[in-house]
Amino acid sequence: MSLFSMPFTGTNIDKVLHIVAGVVMIGTIAAIGIGFWKLHELPIHKASSSQHHQIGLITALTWIGFIWHWVWVLAVIIAFVDGEQALKRLRDIWHGDSPNTKSNGVANDSSLTAQTKEEQTNA
Repeated sequence: MSLFSMPFTGTNIDKVLHIVAGVVMIGTIAAIGIGFWKLHELPIHKASSSQHHQIGLITALTWIGFIWHWVWVLAVIIAFVDGEQALKRLRDIWHGDSPNTKSNGVANDSSLTAQTKEEQTNA
């Protein structure tokens, strides 16, 4: 095929195909933008659905995340991690109250005596 015998040139079909291509391009760009926006607003929706106490902080971090993307990652972590449970778990680990030292609600005697001996030597 040469350049002089191109199909659809000089007809109305050429114009229609250009309009269809433009609409598809604009639709694709709009769909990508809407998808990006929904993904970016994910921490805010998660925080509001779970009645998170730090909804203002998460909203601010999400908006700042448009400029600095690592801030958006902090908003996702804060929104999806239950802060109270995480702090309780860290406190239990810090104090040494791990689930392995207890069996059926009764403290394990060998671990209890080992803890007591260690506390006495450290005191």
